[in-house]
Amino acid sequence: MSIISVRFFLIALFASILCALAAPILEDETTIAEHTLEKRSSGTGTWFTPGLGNCGGHNKSTDMIVALPTSDYANGKHCNKTIKITANGKTHTAKVVDSCPSCSEGDLDMSPSLFQEFTTLGQGEVKVSWSFE
Repeated sequence: MSIISVRFFLIALFASILCALAAPILEDETTIAEHTLEKRSSGTGTWFTPGLGNCGGHNKSTDMIVALPTSDYANGKHCNKTIKITANGKTHTAKVVDSCPSCSEGDLDMSPSLFQEFTTLGQGEVKVSWSFE
């Protein structure tokens, strides 16, 4: 093998390695969907006395739980998912356990314990923003 052939071989090998390193790594659609941010919602937060929720469990007033509006509840698609709620400069997490047919899109109906993390029960309502974790 001549020196020119060896040089050509080494240059071709080096170029091939560079191309392989620079090639994008494709992700399947499921993985890409997992990286998509969930939308953030905002609305009015209210409180309710929990009992048997639409997600199938019996809940107490001391549980950190929420009921989502029917449109956000999505026929139970979000049952037992965790959401992050911000109101009055405070942030807390809660579990979705029920639907709220009287709530508008973006609203939340919270357990008394959760609601009191943001304001008093006597206040009755609080502006909230929230997203799925």
